[in-house]
Formats: sequence, C-alpha cells, structure tokens
Amino acid sequence: MEARSLARFIRVSPRKTRIVADLIRGKSIDEALGILALTPKKASPILRKAILSAAANVQFKNDGEVAMDNSNIFIKEIRIDEGPTQKRIRPRAQGRAFRINKRTSHIKVTVESIS
Repeated sequence: MEARSLARFIRVSPRKTRIVADLIRGKSIDEALGILALTPKKASPILRKAILSAAANVQFKNDGEVAMDNSNIFIKEIRIDEGPTQKRIRPRAQGRAFRINKRTSHIKVTVESIS
C-alpha cells in the first residue's frame, strides 16, 4: 500500500531542506522520526509533519486500520522542489537597492507499507 502527502509553499529554501531530506530517504518511519528529532534544522519539524501525514494516509487507505505499526512503513520517495520566490528589497547606500530572494519549497513524501 502506498500513500503520499504534500507540503507546499514552505518558507525554507529547497537547498537547505534537501540536506535534511537526504538523511531520512529510504528509512522506516520510526527511524526517520528519531533522526529528525535530533536534527537541529528549521526543516526538521516540517518534514516530520509531512511524514506523519503520509503515514496516516497509508493507515486511512488500509480501511482505517489504526493498528498498523510505523516500523512497517518506509519512505519510498521524498522530493523537494522549488516553489515561488518572494522578492524583497534591501536599501543600500546612495539610493541603491539590493534584492533579497526569500525562497520557498514544495515537499512531496511518498511512503509504502511492507506487510
């Protein structure tokens, strides 16, 4: 059984989010949540929430059977795409302005249960 979850327009740059995503790719849900709990990055709680949502979707697809163990659910694919960039302006000397790019991410998590 396979399920997915999406987190879109997340205000963390995709480059920084991919660093955390690479740590948990291919792991079981329990192992991934343990790694994310000890990773001091801004993307960690966001990825945790997306993984828990995907795991809940697997259980819902399985006729609402809540007794499914998270150790039997593995992260099949985790994909971090770039979302729209918010453009901001930083005032500089002599009337100039520099651009600040505030990047966003789209996170797609696909999990699969082995049973």
